[in-house]
Amino acid sequence: MSESFKVLTIGDAMITMNPLSTGPLRYVTTFERKIGGAELNFAIGCARLGLESRWISRLGNDEFGRVIFNFARGEGIDVSEVQMVNNYPTSVNFKEIRDDGGGKTFYYRHPSPICTLQTDDIKPTLLEDVDLLHLTGVFLAIDPCNLPIVQKLIAIAKDRNIPISFDPNIRLRLWSIEEARNSFEHVLNHTDILLAGLNEINLLTNQHTKEGLASIAKKYNIRDLVIKDGAKGSMLFRDNQWHSVQAFKVNAIDTVGAGDGFDAGYVYGYLHRLSPEKLLQFANGVGALVTTVSGDNEGLPYLDEVEAFINNDPLIDR
Repeated sequence: MSESFKVLTIGDAMITMNPLSTGPLRYVTTFERKIGGAELNFAIGCARLGLESRWISRLGNDEFGRVIFNFARGEGIDVSEVQMVNNYPTSVNFKEIRDDGGGKTFYYRHPSPICTLQTDDIKPTLLEDVDLLHLTGVFLAIDPCNLPIVQKLIAIAKDRNIPISFDPNIRLRLWSIEEARNSFEHVLNHTDILLAGLNEINLLTNQHTKEGLASIAKKYNIRDLVIKDGAKGSMLFRDNQWHSVQAFKVNAIDTVGAGDGFDAGYVYGYLHRLSPEKLLQFANGVGALVTTVSGDNEGLPYLDEVEAFINNDPLIDR
């Protein structure tokens, strides 16, 4: 798997205040500063797996913005399209983690520096040598003005026959489900790979059966409809056939970021033309490893770690 591929994504990033104890946030008094954001997590996940990773973003011209910029650059991400802007503080969120690894996230991201990104900033050169464009619903949810930006990226990608993956990543704290549906309609018609959690695809489409979900893939001509179901594994609908693979059993410490890691793993496997079962297994492996470490992206594994984990190599220390 030595062939080189380049992926592009767009979205904001945040300072994540990670609690040093579990339980309701109102009782937590100490936090550790970390870095998060769905699109940045995806970019990091891809870079650690060996893909070339380019990230379009805007950060506040402040200390937190510098922390994120330097971190992303240190992960080997192409940050040439990440700019620092004045008068927009870098976004922050506080995480709540329960004893079972689940939790909530409380956002302080309005106005986000990403709101300064304009449609005119999207140039065809941004997609030069790009093999896949990855989009998420988070970027669309932050500001309605981001939809034309996404549409322009999609138009360039389609003109160049670049496949598009899309994770709805629904954030109902940022907008309503009706707003999400209306916005996503402009993206789904051009999506090649839909990466959705089972609960959010049910919420988004009102479909709760395999037949109903398959009809969504057919309606939008989606090549790969991928359903993420956490500890139960994942499913793929491709070429009128369902494939499913069970999840790996791990001691989940923090589930935040697991879906982003799964996306990175799936995109890696897709670009390397893995078979459906191997593809799901690889993505499941990445997602599982993410949950074994506290933090949004600290648990994102390197390629050799995923391969050792999947092959049950006793040398892997996780």
